[in-house]
Amino acid sequence: MKKEFWLLIILGLIMIILLGALVFIPKDFFNKNNDSDVKVFSPKAGQEIGSPLIVEGQARGTYFFEASFPIKITDEFGNVLGSSYVQAQSDWMTESFVPFRGEITYKSSKAGKGYLVLQKDNPSGLPQYDKEFKMPVVLKVTETTTVKVYFNNSNLDPEISCNKVFPVEREIPKTGAVATAAIDELFLGATEQEKSQGYFSAIPAGSKLNSISINNGVASVDFNEITESGGGSCSMAARVAQITQTLLQFPTVESVKLLVNGRTEDIFQP
Repeated sequence: MKKEFWLLIILGLIMIILLGALVFIPKDFFNKNNDSDVKVFSPKAGQEIGSPLIVEGQARGTYFFEASFPIKITDEFGNVLGSSYVQAQSDWMTESFVPFRGEITYKSSKAGKGYLVLQKDNPSGLPQYDKEFKMPVVLKVTETTTVKVYFNNSNLDPEISCNKVFPVEREIPKTGAVATAAIDELFLGATEQEKSQGYFSAIPAGSKLNSISINNGVASVDFNEITESGGGSCSMAARVAQITQTLLQFPTVESVKLLVNGRTEDIFQP
């Protein structure tokens, strides 16, 4: 009788411990690398990472849109420290797993817990189609550098002369691909503080850099179609000026050649 009594107590304690674990273990504990749609090979869950970071793995084709999907690095409180995209390395028009690869930079003034977040691309914007895979990582303190990005300014140029743009400085993670990082920073648009000082961007949301190469002083820069969508002649002139001046700050760039999905003719036209 005593044995049965103690057996019941032990079983009861085990049940209490299991229930407590389910309540208090973080939601993402079991989601380290077991998501049915995403597999991350590099970095590993819990690994210490630096900036820039190469991200590699596989995801189902349904995670992609136009062969890519967004990724970001956050601190433990969810503050975004850096964002980028990974690109499909094979045909993504499938429900099977597709290999992906991408590079992301982040800026953090202190080391500690963080997350690598891979987000299903959701062009519809409808919340029911949102999905993300969140993996814990350990952040290293990042070195930074300063770049200039160019915007129109209604205070400095009240007449809005379209192609007259003005620089603001941005501190970014130190990277060898500084021209790419500068364009990515430009595409984030003006901050709230910069907007209060009259700065604004003519580049539409959703604009994306496809590729950039610099040869013999010429920067060839390819963008997606959204970059040239909408707007009149003034807006197009402003976009070209913003991109061109942002790239001309670098001593290796003497001129800029713009492309849209590989096209060079009839682009950035109203």
